[in-house]
Amino acid sequence: MATLSVPEVVPSPVEDAEQLKKAFEGWGTNEHLIISILAHRNAQQRKLIRQAYADAYGEDLLKALDKELSNDFERVVLLWTLEPAERDALLAYESTKRFTSNLWVLVEIATTRSTHELFLVRKAYHARYKRSIEEDIAYHTHGDFRKLLLPLVSSLRYEGDEVNTTLAKSEAKILRDKISDKAYNDDDFIRIISTRSKAQLNATLNHYNNSYGNDINKDLKADQNDEFLKLLRSVIKGLTVPEKHFEKVLRQAINKLGTDEWALTRVITTRAEVDLHRIKEEYHRRNSIPLDKAIAKDTSGDYEKFLIELTGHGDA
Repeated sequence: MATLSVPEVVPSPVEDAEQLKKAFEGWGTNEHLIISILAHRNAQQRKLIRQAYADAYGEDLLKALDKELSNDFERVVLLWTLEPAERDALLAYESTKRFTSNLWVLVEIATTRSTHELFLVRKAYHARYKRSIEEDIAYHTHGDFRKLLLPLVSSLRYEGDEVNTTLAKSEAKILRDKISDKAYNDDDFIRIISTRSKAQLNATLNHYNNSYGNDINKDLKADQNDEFLKLLRSVIKGLTVPEKHFEKVLRQAINKLGTDEWALTRVITTRAEVDLHRIKEEYHRRNSIPLDKAIAKDTSGDYEKFLIELTGHGDA
């Protein structure tokens, strides 16, 4: 369900590297050439282009792009050019910093990536920052937030489709009891949410809905202003219906006074090779406007063009 479009015949990484070098030369940067190449190469192809560029010119392509580009266009190109695990490691790192702190980004990475992808993110984080992502989360969070986030990012969930129906029923009751007691930070509550496979968790939450007449996230709205409950709802949505999570992020990024370019860039660059087509469908259904048209209305210039290319609508 990716939206990335790659040509049937792709030039060699060496040829792409040569073209990118040409885009940086002369008076001004050829942004159109950069977009035509990078916005139409998959992760493996982009990795090989970076290797070819470094071999040929003795410089990391990311550094060259950083020198040539600026503002939102620079960020979208740099994030996209990174390998997925590197990109998530950078986003996770930013999400713990004082001026870019955003625990929802950590939740997004922990809940919408596969177990293997999350392992690669932790590995990339360790290689890049010389410490573990768990260390930084433990240092920069506290209380219930730390209690929830640490097992989420370190979980090794089973990825298969097998479901234990008896367990789903019993754990649905545990969740209901904890919510009734407002024990949202209970060890068993967090254990179920943070360790069960997505298939098992979906079964549990379906039993919850059928047995108690409410979607669990409705019952977790007891206090609309409780930040921990908001985070819990985000965790459950990311684990069970990620397209709805990402639709909400996009809607909030676009449909308000002033665009949240960081959120918009993050979703498009991280999901274009994964499930952006499904997210686009959900966005259209929820907002009655195609995502590419909404982006075009809210952004401009090369930044807009790059985003539109990644959504699969180069003619928007």
